[in-house]
Amino acid sequence: MEGPEGLGRKQACLAMLLHFLDTYQGLLQEEEGAGRIIKDLYLLIMKDESLYQDLREDTLRLHQLVETVELKIPEESQPPSKQVKPLFRHFRRIDSCLQTRVAFRGSDEIFCRVYMPDHSYVTIRSRLSASVQDILGSVTEKLQYSEEPAGREDSLILVAVASSGEKVLLQPTEDCVFTTLGINSHLFACTRDSYEALVPLPEEIQVSPGDTEIHRGEPEDVANHLTAFHWELFRCVHELEFVDYVFHGERGRRETANLELLLQRCSEVTHWVATEVLLCEAPGKRAQLLKKFIKIAAICKQNQDLLSFYAVVMGLDNAAVSRLRLTWEKLPGKFKNLFRKFENLTDPCRNHKSYREVISKMKPPVIPFVPLILKDLTFLHEGSKTLVDGLVNIEKLSWGLAGEKPAELEIGGGGVLKGGASLFALFRAHSLSSPSIQWLKR
Repeated sequence: MEGPEGLGRKQACLAMLLHFLDTYQGLLQEEEGAGRIIKDLYLLIMKDESLYQDLREDTLRLHQLVETVELKIPEESQPPSKQVKPLFRHFRRIDSCLQTRVAFRGSDEIFCRVYMPDHSYVTIRSRLSASVQDILGSVTEKLQYSEEPAGREDSLILVAVASSGEKVLLQPTEDCVFTTLGINSHLFACTRDSYEALVPLPEEIQVSPGDTEIHRGEPEDVANHLTAFHWELFRCVHELEFVDYVFHGERGRRETANLELLLQRCSEVTHWVATEVLLCEAPGKRAQLLKKFIKIAAICKQNQDLLSFYAVVMGLDNAAVSRLRLTWEKLPGKFKNLFRKFENLTDPCRNHKSYREVISKMKPPVIPFVPLILKDLTFLHEGSKTLVDGLVNIEKLSWGLAGEKPAELEIGGGGVLKGGASLFALFRAHSLSSPSIQWLKR
């Protein structure tokens, strides 16, 4: 390994290790086995430091990264946060929207509500990756149940109850259930005798028509808030979560918590748009709300927030909304034509050709329509073998978006989202400037 060729190979290995640590240092802090391997490689590289002066700068950077992994130092891009975090979907959303989002990990402890058959609830503290058995243990402790064998008749079971009344009994070995609940589902703990008596929470089945905040808000304010919040959620998603979600399925659940939350949020906005329109009783008022949502979609597209754009358009395209003939007739022709253009953009025909043409012309960062990324990855995964003749299919695993291209995304009111591009992170911001945060929270 002496001479220029040997030095080149060592530099290539060091560059690969540096890139690996830069990308996955946060995840490696939870993997003891990976940490040991990296430390062994680090010690081998340090032996050659005195022989190759050209490696000194790289080894210094490696030393800093290894220390970060070993000492579990938080990444600079992540703001300091408490160890225990509430999941935004279980508490008042207005409080959560004003908090800076921090990426979830499987070992993180969270607060979550578990309801009883009488709709009272206990708030438990649990790991995000906790199994059903662990959750029931925490609930039992809260309720001061005596510790008896699991075979006891009144032992608790965990059930996910949707607003439609549908009930799903969760098995004791299932884990990461917090992030896989439906948007209108809650966890209930009960005995087997009271399983059939479980009903959804009253606020989920008793909706009172009338004015809500959306009627009083300006389209620009609503669109910018959507962009800011979805940006915070999206920047927490690690590239590896896309791979785990598609390649590992159920086995990769604990590694995809942030991606699951983002997907749930997209569905939530879609259902929220349709619900708000349907709650309006007067056709004239519904037409005004349709007009406002179309404006919101247009501003989201202008903000390069295609996730919010898709969610709003799909909500307006809901069958229950699209058949409101009298309401759509009251909509001005200008907005009817604009919505038709939006429908064409979201049309899945020819493999989402219209959408791909639009996003290809946008400069990063962009908040993409994440479900389509997962669809493309699924096609790639199922259409190509991971191993060919016992060897890794490099062509498959090297697919992605390469290059670093700093960019800024401007949103209404002078807000700026700053970011770069790397693989799936091409679309994701690394920081959100504090002035824009303050403006968006007004």
